Amino acid sequence: MTPLQGIRACVFDAYGTVFDFASAAARCPDIPDDQRAALTTLWRDKQLQYTWLRSLQGRHADFWQVTGDALDFTLDSLGLARPALRAQLMGLYETLQAFPEVAETLRRLRAAGFRTAILSNGTPSMLDAAVRASGLQGLFDAVLSAEAVQVFKTDARVYEYALQQLGLEREQISFQSSNGWDAFAASDFGMRVVWCNRYGQRAERLPGKPDHVIPNLAELPPLLAPITP
Repeated sequence: MTPLQGIRACVFDAYGTVFDFASAAARCPDIPDDQRAALTTLWRDKQLQYTWLRSLQGRHADFWQVTGDALDFTLDSLGLARPALRAQLMGLYETLQAFPEVAETLRRLRAAGFRTAILSNGTPSMLDAAVRASGLQGLFDAVLSAEAVQVFKTDARVYEYALQQLGLEREQISFQSSNGWDAFAASDFGMRVVWCNRYGQRAERLPGKPDHVIPNLAELPPLLAPITP
């Protein structure tokens, strides 16, 4: 594969890319084993749907509220609506585990001179809690939240916000997301994109096209040409 040229910063989506959203339900002993997978899938699906629908409606609520609303829908749908279980799962969501290769990948990128950042729908407090819980402090130059622009990805204002904060041009950023819709949107915006297709998704039928597709972030560093003066 041809390495991406001219990259100065690697920007990562958070949930599903850096942090494993399935680790919340996985660590909750009060969920019946036969409902754990269904809870994780429906919670994530509704969370994403609510970000898109709220953006379309112009009725913004922060990602913490959206995550809670999605969990309420999920627990009600699965017959698990109990206040104590809701509180437990929301607490676990704040301390999601990072995927096992993330820390070493970030160290390799930074040692090679690349700046690193998160660009996420998550609120600043959610992202700060997740970074600390997963031991990734000091491995990001910036942790950027869509809350600053009061709209969610895939709105172009979110990707533009990253450019402004990093002081870079679109083609100087390699954007990594496990979400196909996010990867394709960032590509359409003009960023270079490496789709971390952890879940074996099919390609989206949307504008944009990722430059590379990898199964996990450990395969990212070789795809970036060395930084030149």
